[in-house]
Amino acid sequence: MIDLSVNIAGVKLQNPITVASGTFSAKESSKFYDLAELGAMITKGVSNIAWDGNPTPRIAETYGGMLNSVGLQNAGVDHFIAEELPFIKKFNTRVIVNVAGKSIEEYCEVVKKLSETDVDMFEINISCPNVKQGGIGFGTDAKLAFNVTNAVKKVAKQPIIVKLTPNVTDITEIAKAVQDAGADAISLINTLLGMKIDVHRFKPVLQNKVGGLSGPCIKPIAVRMVYQVRRAVNIPIIGLGGIITGEDVAEFLLAGADAISIGTAVFNNPRAIVDIKNEFIEYMNKHDFKSIEDLKLSFAE
Repeated sequence: MIDLSVNIAGVKLQNPITVASGTFSAKESSKFYDLAELGAMITKGVSNIAWDGNPTPRIAETYGGMLNSVGLQNAGVDHFIAEELPFIKKFNTRVIVNVAGKSIEEYCEVVKKLSETDVDMFEINISCPNVKQGGIGFGTDAKLAFNVTNAVKKVAKQPIIVKLTPNVTDITEIAKAVQDAGADAISLINTLLGMKIDVHRFKPVLQNKVGGLSGPCIKPIAVRMVYQVRRAVNIPIIGLGGIITGEDVAEFLLAGADAISIGTAVFNNPRAIVDIKNEFIEYMNKHDFKSIEDLKLSFAE
């Protein structure tokens, strides 16, 4: 019997498989598989008020991945608590709410309201543009990353995971800053900034011109960054970026992740999460690993 359980900042997950924020809808996904298969579900971004998102077109296919500039469209925290959370809590798995904001005050407002509910953790998306700092992303500046993490930690009653952007020169600098500010865990990577041009219409494919690149094409970058961050901090890491097979899961865990998230794969196959989980179990059996810790201890640098 394999023990797939992992511990993220004191919260026990029955397995290391989670979903990437923005790629998952509990109501839609539950039509294809039992959400109790997940170690945790990570919701789409939730903001203090409803966000309309960016104008269309805002999705584009690329070689080995996709671009998106959806813009964190959501109905706001009050709607989430009243209309979405009751359904999510029907399933026997952990609930992690992704939190978005355009100022430190907005992040804190969302976390304060959600702290009074029975969600298990927060994932703080610091890739959002800081409107008070001219639009610079919180996650691209170590001081800003520290400040937003520190402020959220003071009002959060549940552990906080800080989601890091890869669009920086040195991701370990940001990782150390959020750890110093009190982050209980880190998730990485968010999408890489990319662009696609329609050579027949002679204009960018996305209305917003640029978008976030995800999918298998970014996996080597994500694995490298997880490996680097693991050696820079001592808090748990959720790794993500291009996972489409069970062996991809193992690769992230060997690099230093404690759990993983799957996102873009579900756009090709709504049941990809379950298929990847089963492939990972087959991998564990093949190598006679009895636990995630056994797997991690096998890594020879």
